[in-house]
Amino acid sequence: MLNAQVLGHPAQDNALWVKADHGQGQSRLLLDCGSGTLSALPFSELRAVDHVLFSHLHMDHVAGFDDLFRATFDRTDRENHIWGPEGTACILSHRFQGYWWNYASQLRATWLVHEVSADAVQSFRFEANEAFAVMHPAGSRLHQGVILETPQVRVQAISLQHHGPCLGFVLREPDRVAVDPAALAASGLRAGPWLSQLKAGVGGDLVIDGVTYHTEALNDALLRCEPGDSLAYLTDFLLDERQRLRLGRELRSVGHLYAEAQYAPEDGDLAQRHHHTTVDQVGRLASLAQVGELTLLHLSRRYGPDRWPELLDAARKHFGPARFPEGWLTGSEASRS
Repeated sequence: MLNAQVLGHPAQDNALWVKADHGQGQSRLLLDCGSGTLSALPFSELRAVDHVLFSHLHMDHVAGFDDLFRATFDRTDRENHIWGPEGTACILSHRFQGYWWNYASQLRATWLVHEVSADAVQSFRFEANEAFAVMHPAGSRLHQGVILETPQVRVQAISLQHHGPCLGFVLREPDRVAVDPAALAASGLRAGPWLSQLKAGVGGDLVIDGVTYHTEALNDALLRCEPGDSLAYLTDFLLDERQRLRLGRELRSVGHLYAEAQYAPEDGDLAQRHHHTTVDQVGRLASLAQVGELTLLHLSRRYGPDRWPELLDAARKHFGPARFPEGWLTGSEASRS
């Protein structure tokens, strides 16, 4: 499953924490890292993050990185990966070197920063025992959208328009293999450890209650393939009609869309000028893409709490299931629906 948690507070910096768990392993991903956003996570979770993905390097999306780096700068029990648009490695190199590393020779961590362009990933390596002073080229590769894949999740990057390089991310679980309960009951076979073997893709024959069965026949009769969870994270982007149509195709049938909702409908000119969205634009995008759920985040500070229910209603005119993260409208009917 993809378990996602919006970090931060309304009209302040936000981020998205995602734990991809398929029962036999986990991948933890942090999407952006604004100021104060990590306070809701236990220290053990920070230490366990596998990949940090930056949409872009504006201050409100990277200002909390120091808190994460303090917890992980010399981590060697797992790899340290950061992803972002072109220019990410140069900016992070300054953050890496923003401290006094008088004991650098004792450190052993390696950090990999991956810059994502339209069709390629360029990687750079930083060594803690060099005080992160050298940006070593670490190879490049082409991609066709998917930039990262673990056993639990596949990450696709989407280019966004925001006065410079900006990325959206679509996360998808692998398809799940499940046992059809009705087919199992009709077969007369008793459930047992052999089912786990079958789901794991074992080949050849299986002996069940003293009878030999070929796994191919059992697969056809008992197993079904179900699409895994999916979610998308889009923030800080222009959403005119051309971009809405393009992104609608990119996000088709995503299970859950987490998207910025910076401006009220009447402030469309400001949204256009600053390459941000209005809440009604995001609602129309969710409707066009036929996503399952829509969670709005990254609200502008220009609107006080008294306006937040109104902003949510504007999105719901176009996409009924739209909502804010849990607790943002505590006590109101909108927060509970």
